[in-house]
Amino acid sequence: MSNQTPIDQIAERVERLLVRYEELQRTNALLAAQVETLTTERDALKSRLGAARARVDALLERLPDTLATQKDAT
Repeated sequence: MSNQTPIDQIAERVERLLVRYEELQRTNALLAAQVETLTTERDALKSRLGAARARVDALLERLPDTLATQKDAT
């Protein structure tokens, strides 16, 4: 059996909860930083994808219409 008084037991538990709370705060801060980094990376990739699509569309516009006509004929 424990020799601690109920107040000591509660104080010990509160201390453990405070330590756990601080750990969770640090973990949350790290996860928030990761989300920010990944969001920035995603936005950059979406921008690059949009630029690549625009270049492909521009190249498709430059194709001669005769290729489309030949393809339709086959």
